[in-house]
Amino acid sequence: MSSSVLQSTQLYLRRQASSLGRYILEQLFYLLFGWIPTLLGIGVRGLFYRAILHMHGWAAIENNVRIRFADQIHLSHGVYLDQGVYLHACPKGIAIGENTIVMHGAVLHVYNFRGLPDSGIKIGSDSLIGEYSVIRGQGGVTIGNRVYTSPFTQILAVNHVFDDPSHPFIDQGITAEGITIEDDVWLGGGVIITDGTRVGHHSIVAAGAVVTRDVDPYTIVGGVPARPIGKVGEAHPSTGDRKVYF
Repeated sequence: MSSSVLQSTQLYLRRQASSLGRYILEQLFYLLFGWIPTLLGIGVRGLFYRAILHMHGWAAIENNVRIRFADQIHLSHGVYLDQGVYLHACPKGIAIGENTIVMHGAVLHVYNFRGLPDSGIKIGSDSLIGEYSVIRGQGGVTIGNRVYTSPFTQILAVNHVFDDPSHPFIDQGITAEGITIEDDVWLGGGVIITDGTRVGHHSIVAAGAVVTRDVDPYTIVGGVPARPIGKVGEAHPSTGDRKVYF
């Protein structure tokens, strides 16, 4: 019994921090500073969290943001992490570029517990990760500049193998080819981007679409699986009578 408890405890710790010492240090910081609300809390965390993660300039971190493997997280100047965000970096880490916003409830999880060589999540500058979006980075996820994801977007750089029906799929391993989303892309609500795909620059993925193959630049795709339905600039070449806000 005691051996089982010890093994479970060790497994838990390996999935929470780089070492026991780091686990104790990081949990202490979350206990002392993670709960503080309002602008005061943002200021306190902006000052003290740079001791446990890599903060380049000033980042705004709201209260109740969950962080694991803080030493593998890089936040550039102007990053904003809303309440309820969960960053789980694992080895290979998470890097978020300048002025990028991660909205309430979003989950960025590298989930590399197999020692995969290309894992990690990299997000460029001036991007937005929408509410309750999920990014899984086992195969590596690279998101460019000025990429907007809408609520409930899923970007999943991993896939299970089902080749042998005589064995459970959990015993057949995974593939992790990676996902690249280039600059100036808009992903609509509920979009799913599957492993091994590239979304070209200046493209749009319509709400609810499931991307299973590469998307060409300046292309609008929609449906399940996603297929081209137009070109950016052709469907609405001008704003017409629509009121546009900036």
